[in-house]
Amino acid sequence: MDLDQTTNEPKMEKDYSESVKALQPEVEQLLASGQLRAALDKLHGLEKKTRAAADLWSTSQLLESMVDACGAASEWVMLEQEVAAMSKKHGQLKQAIAKMVQRAMTYVDKTPDEQSRIELIDALRTVTEGKIHVEVERARLTRMRVAVYEAHGQITEACDTLQEIQVETYGSMDRREKTDFILEQMRLCLAKRDYIRLAIISHKINPKYFQRDDTEDLKLRFYELMIQYDLHEGNYLEVSRHYNQIYTTKSISEDAEKWPGVLQNILLYLVLSPFDNEQSDMLHRVQRDHNLEKLELCTRLAKGFTTMELTRWPAVESVYGPEFRKTDVFSTQTDDGAARWMTLRDRVIEHNIRVIAKYYTRATITRLTELLDLGADDVEAFLSRAVVAGTIYARVDRPAGAVSFAKPREGEEQLNAWASDVGKLLGLVEKTTHLIAKEEIVNKIARAI
Repeated sequence: MDLDQTTNEPKMEKDYSESVKALQPEVEQLLASGQLRAALDKLHGLEKKTRAAADLWSTSQLLESMVDACGAASEWVMLEQEVAAMSKKHGQLKQAIAKMVQRAMTYVDKTPDEQSRIELIDALRTVTEGKIHVEVERARLTRMRVAVYEAHGQITEACDTLQEIQVETYGSMDRREKTDFILEQMRLCLAKRDYIRLAIISHKINPKYFQRDDTEDLKLRFYELMIQYDLHEGNYLEVSRHYNQIYTTKSISEDAEKWPGVLQNILLYLVLSPFDNEQSDMLHRVQRDHNLEKLELCTRLAKGFTTMELTRWPAVESVYGPEFRKTDVFSTQTDDGAARWMTLRDRVIEHNIRVIAKYYTRATITRLTELLDLGADDVEAFLSRAVVAGTIYARVDRPAGAVSFAKPREGEEQLNAWASDVGKLLGLVEKTTHLIAKEEIVNKIARAI
């Protein structure tokens, strides 16, 4: 049988549209008198002819009429049976099946009780399983089923059911709906505490899509989920970046009540991040934000971490503690908040160690304990971590009770330094010789006169 290039269905051999229109009043009369089975038999008889003739419009109309007849009569079991039977008919047109399923989906919310709703959804999911021409309908039905699972507190079942649908491969689904579906998968993974799966699914979304103006709600949902994930992983730099994306969202940046809290979180999670080039660069960029000047404590905190001066922890605790301990970041009501407050203490000490390493070539352990407000063992532990991280160079001389911050030069560096010194010396000698010769010439001219 030849295919119609526009619909990818067999070419229509005969038009039954007039027969369908003529049959409708008769079917409606039978339904009005309560003869549902007789009405369905009438529709079945004509449907067989339209299907054999590949009349897409007529077949679709008849299938939809069958669904409407069962739905209007509240015969939910019969509706499920009709949909299943019609979808299995030999030579059934794919687009006709799609229209039938779409019409049946409109009756899901009209079911009288939850059990009927679940059975209808499951029946439609069975019909659509493995059929690419109704993949979008199957995805939507799956979300309906997942909503029922979630309403009953069955988070694991809801998450696993939704994972079966790979919407990123659906060419017929709108991109916004795809993104919304993937975000729902992420949300359920988070509820299930399946963080590995959450990280995998998050890569299915391209953040560049959120540059469109009509995706702000999706963007905010995505980054809120990513914040919760990275907080669980303890990746504070990523958390700060996610908050920065939220901060640059138009609806947030233009709301005077929302942006201060978001900007404050950007800074707080940034200073909680371990020091490296990326963290330092982002911290300086945040410090240049004019809005930060409106947040006095945040401005002072940023300055403390970007200025190469010692910042004593007791002073930090007394200045920033009363205000920041009220925030969600350092909340005294949660274990995570208390742990992050101690992490801030560690970051302050690490900053002070970098300052000391810059200005000292050698210092005693006793002096370091005074500068860092730590015990000798803690000083050595923090120094060791800083050296391992590569932020400073230090060597501890335990017998002498001292720490050397001067990095020894390698042979090539030493030779280059010597060559530079010799070059400077020869330059000075040459300049001195030139000045002496110049002075002698001036004296000879003076005596000649």
